[in-house]
Amino acid sequence: MKAATTSSEHITLERDLTSSGRFFTDLGTAITKGDLFVKLSILWWGAGYARRKQFFKAIAMTLLEAAVIWFTVAFAVQYVPKIGTLGTVQAEQVFNMETMKTEWNDYDDSFQILLFSVLSFVVWFAAVLVVLKNLVNVYQLQRREELGLHINTFKEDVSTYLNEKFHVTLLSLPVLGVVMFNVIPLFILILVAFTNYDQQHMPPTALFTWTGLTNFINLFGGGGLTLTFGYSFARVLVWTLVWAVFATFTTYFGGILLSLFLNNKRTKFAKLWRALFIVTIAVPQFVSLLLVRNFFADNGIFNGMLTSAATALGIIAEGTTLNFPWLTAPGWAHVMIIIINIWIGVPYQMLIATGVLTNLPVDQIESSRIDGASTSQTFRYITMPYVLFVTGPALVTDFVKNINNFNVIYLLTQDVYTTTNQALANSQATEVDLLVTWLFRLTQDYYNYKMASVIGIAVFIICAVFTLVAFNFMLSGDKEGVYN
Repeated sequence: MKAATTSSEHITLERDLTSSGRFFTDLGTAITKGDLFVKLSILWWGAGYARRKQFFKAIAMTLLEAAVIWFTVAFAVQYVPKIGTLGTVQAEQVFNMETMKTEWNDYDDSFQILLFSVLSFVVWFAAVLVVLKNLVNVYQLQRREELGLHINTFKEDVSTYLNEKFHVTLLSLPVLGVVMFNVIPLFILILVAFTNYDQQHMPPTALFTWTGLTNFINLFGGGGLTLTFGYSFARVLVWTLVWAVFATFTTYFGGILLSLFLNNKRTKFAKLWRALFIVTIAVPQFVSLLLVRNFFADNGIFNGMLTSAATALGIIAEGTTLNFPWLTAPGWAHVMIIIINIWIGVPYQMLIATGVLTNLPVDQIESSRIDGASTSQTFRYITMPYVLFVTGPALVTDFVKNINNFNVIYLLTQDVYTTTNQALANSQATEVDLLVTWLFRLTQDYYNYKMASVIGIAVFIICAVFTLVAFNFMLSGDKEGVYN
């Protein structure tokens, strides 16, 4: 006969069982106070559910455990034991006396070993989490049984995950997708940075091995044959940050000023101007950039127009041509890239700023006008702080996006810009490369995956640190009350 409990005890138990902040405390309690079937759930995942007559859950957990065991025995054991060396058997063709044919030997593929080992570790880690969570769940069922509380049927559990916990159901597939297509590739990227995976060690015909911190030392100027990588990294990093600052703030403030201009009552044909700027958004960016690249080529239309104008004005002799290196020389190319990006990026920011400006605190603006504030003072002390408050997070993401702005740099300079700096050329970089375009060239053109991985880690650290610092600064203090 189950012990009688009061209504208040039932309520307290329900609250304790649904508390998500006590997982490790509950886990320790389940291990120490759980009955035989709770402890047995460590070996047979469905034991606790079977004891409490939740047979569907018991079958599901048993099948999941069987799947993990099968994955381990049939798949993981082929690769995980080799993770320490990344393979030792080199690929080569041997003559098979039985078939009288030349065949490939049973060689090791270093990348497969790395990839499937990481996948195995992720699966095992997920399995451990399932086991621990399962222990807590079956102990909760034990407590319910001891106190005479209702234990859900399978139908009731399904109803719960379609109603109260529907968010868990919806998030299951996205979380699985993030793990498969983001987390695992990120781990692979990080691990490749500690190997010698490059064109000379290309699977499956060749093996690559662990090299420790060698690639990081080379990137930051450790010496040896790759000394130029340290020099190139410093040059490319500086330009990446300069580009990100100018590309972000020129388009941001340009969009705000353009929006103020178009929303001014004294502006004539505002809708026409707005439509013309929006047209630039409708045209695919890669089409616009390729056209602009040809327009500003050494023998392009713009230089031809300048030549014709200079000849007509008598500035240059007939037959002389002007070939300004708009996109083919250092300095010139840097400035032109930023200017072209302004033309591309301002219309986007104009649309965002227009939406924000329509919600300006009208009472504060009217009060400032009554107090005698000028238009510039209103803009400085009310309009701009409000826009920064609302669009601050977008400004941070724009900065990070521009650090990784592949399209603008690549489409404007690929097959156009050629560096004359031998140190940069030795490390497959140019003066106009961002870290992301340099990374792309290292992988796609030169198959230098090891250094590309190190650069990828550097990009991630830069973006992560900036994002954390910026958001922490923006979220500190109670700024929301100022505009409410």
